[in-house]
Amino acid sequence: MATLLDYCSLVRSKNAGPFTLTFDFMAKDQLSFDALRDAQVITPRLFATMFGVDEADVLVTASVPAQAIKVSLPRPVVQGSRMDADSYAGQQYGPLMSLTLPELDR
Repeated sequence: MATLLDYCSLVRSKNAGPFTLTFDFMAKDQLSFDALRDAQVITPRLFATMFGVDEADVLVTASVPAQAIKVSLPRPVVQGSRMDADSYAGQQYGPLMSLTLPELDR
């Protein structure tokens, strides 16, 4: 099985304001982008489960020209609140790095 790093040159998470998290999955090339998009692994259900939010509140967008997939969802806690362990949301992508995907056919 493959991992996100087999498909992506960049995987990151960050704030999109104090109430929203965003994740970027930038593919290495067109073949990797097509395979990542078509694998249907990066889904609202995945992020809803991981972050305890409503699936309907998770937006997954594939950008063909950018060869990237962007995911946006409500932050589980407001940025800067006492319960916020990652104020800039830069570490939220970590658990996704062990996600398994189908091998790429090159």
